[in-house]
Amino acid sequence: MGNTIIDTNFQFPGQKSLYKGKVREVYHLENNILVMVATDRLSAFDVVMPKGIPYKGQILNQIATKMMADTADIVPNWLMATPDPNVAVGFACEPFKVEMVIRGYLSGHAAREYKLGKRMLCGVPMPHGMSENDKFPSPIITPATKAQMGDHDEDISREAILERGIVSEEDYLILEKYTKALFQRGTEIAAKRGLILVDTKYEFGKTKDGKIVLIDEIHTPDSSRYFYAEGYGERQNRGEAQKQLSKEFVRQWLISNNFQGLKGQVVPEMTDDYIQTVSERYIELYENITGEKFVKADITDIQSRIEKNVLGYLSTLK
Repeated sequence: MGNTIIDTNFQFPGQKSLYKGKVREVYHLENNILVMVATDRLSAFDVVMPKGIPYKGQILNQIATKMMADTADIVPNWLMATPDPNVAVGFACEPFKVEMVIRGYLSGHAAREYKLGKRMLCGVPMPHGMSENDKFPSPIITPATKAQMGDHDEDISREAILERGIVSEEDYLILEKYTKALFQRGTEIAAKRGLILVDTKYEFGKTKDGKIVLIDEIHTPDSSRYFYAEGYGERQNRGEAQKQLSKEFVRQWLISNNFQGLKGQVVPEMTDDYIQTVSERYIELYENITGEKFVKADITDIQSRIEKNVLGYLSTLK
């Protein structure tokens, strides 16, 4: 299935460490610089699939960096430059050990919990009498602890975060404020594209100067769920599934093949045809979310391309 970037092991000048996440690989350099490479790895149910998806890393990186530019006026972020389609460069931060998940609709994980009879999620009440994909009266924040590769993110309440000292109350109030502001802006951007931003997650860090900034990805199909606005109400009234733009189609395929990341379950085989379908869906996601035509980068030798572009950029910082 074409060329994909699954793993990297670059040696950049002044490199101090390398962190490998589920999808991104982060190189920590001297002078507080981070080089974040978006690979083509596909993660679902906190499990990394065995094969990469062509152009996925480029798509995620370009959506995230565009959205950071579109929200920089309301929330500061870590980004400095994007020297390569798969790469973002920014300043290092100390990440908060929680993901700020915000939900405008009863979908995905929240809907699965609701079907089990639960009416509280992360200490936040969910109204009785809702149907899957109904809109909440107002968006709810349902944080999750940030897992290492191979582990599962876990729901956690605001109260537990403060009790355990994971985040100070002063900082958490800022995280909540930023999360709500970003979701509002993301909702407005989505509406212009004929989309509904259903739910998403944000990650934040603190700079060496103590400033809280947005890090990692934002409003991508891996971190967010989108519905098509047209026909949303009609589909809800008929009890039909919503037409959506997100990674949920991968999760549903896995569920239909008896995989939800549980112990003893085996990842189903991903054929070349299926991988091609997933790649095409990600391109569709990009074009709908950004309103721009996707331009495929040269993937003849992705590793060499990235190395050349990043080294070229780093040389300008001296």
